Amino acid sequence: MSKLRVLSLSTLYPNTLTPNFGVFVERQMQAVAKRGDVDLVMVNPLGIPPFPLSLHPRYRALASLPQAERRGGVEVLHPRFRLIPSIGARRNARAEARAVLPLARALHAEAPFDIVDAQFFYPDGPAAVTIGKALGLPVSIKARGADIHHWGTAPATREQILAAALTADGLLAVSQGLVEDMVALGMPRERIAVHRTGLNADLFRPYDRRMCRDRLDLPRDAQVLATVGALIPRKGQRFAIEALDHLPGAILLLAGAGADDNALRSLAERLGVAERVRFLGAVPHDELPVVLNAADVFVLPTASEGLANAWVEALACGTPVVTTPIPGAQELLTDPAWGCMVPRDGAAIADAVRGLLATPPSPESVQVAVAGFSWQANAAALVEHWKRLAKRG
Repeated sequence: MSKLRVLSLSTLYPNTLTPNFGVFVERQMQAVAKRGDVDLVMVNPLGIPPFPLSLHPRYRALASLPQAERRGGVEVLHPRFRLIPSIGARRNARAEARAVLPLARALHAEAPFDIVDAQFFYPDGPAAVTIGKALGLPVSIKARGADIHHWGTAPATREQILAAALTADGLLAVSQGLVEDMVALGMPRERIAVHRTGLNADLFRPYDRRMCRDRLDLPRDAQVLATVGALIPRKGQRFAIEALDHLPGAILLLAGAGADDNALRSLAERLGVAERVRFLGAVPHDELPVVLNAADVFVLPTASEGLANAWVEALACGTPVVTTPIPGAQELLTDPAWGCMVPRDGAAIADAVRGLLATPPSPESVQVAVAGFSWQANAAALVEHWKRLAKRG
């Protein structure tokens, strides 16, 4: 049988300018490509605003990216669509579809696709539905968390997301909790399947803690916390900083970049803990195991997630997790040795950290939490889902 030919859309995808942005989508698609039974065309549309906003250094750099590149064995195409920053979210899906459809038609004429796939619900989901209708192809849309919790409830985009869900042939969610959130928005439960994230267990595994601390110039005997994620209010790094006020001498490794950087630095100064917060910036994904292994506890006081890749990667390194009692975490942290869930409150986080440090679990016992996670298993499940929708056995 010929290879399954898939057109996949994802505005959430790394490039040379933002190598950590959507790295989990890239890892997944690299695993799909390595299987050899899928002809994958990956489309990463780039939103560029009109002149004069296009002159901003960020957008000028994006516009300079090639129209096509090959990353890790995956062909990635970069059509441009018109983006109105901050206020134009309502138009983004239509703009993406207009930009991608001519390309999709040409590629489909050369070699027909079997399915159109979207790896993020907005704007990719509605755009994929438009393209699928035009080409007469089944459509799959994957939900990851913020695309449902933010865009799925925002007045400007909620109806578009629901309409896309009701039209798509199949939907995926990274956790059962996210399935319930999707159903609560009016999406058909019978079309939604759980598709959990993957893991590179060769990279994310226990390392020698002293070596990792030496590499980061940390005291070997200190209490060390780590948090990984974009510096945005939803991730809640401020609560991890506030926890230091209740943990004398503890150090926080803060990996990530984003709009909250200055506010978080100011908070650390006001609380008198600035010298104990290490702002690491955007750490390359392949270097995160050093950060996670240097820590005694991983802290993510997030307001919402589907199933955070950072939880999975921390656990794979043998580092227990303190996070919030949201559905994805409740599904993952089912053993006290793996971590615990507390409110977004500095004192509560500090209490949880002290509890874990009082009787620290072995890294091997924590690793068990994610024993079934791999990119190979993730890719196999995704390809089977596509084949079912395309009716390819």
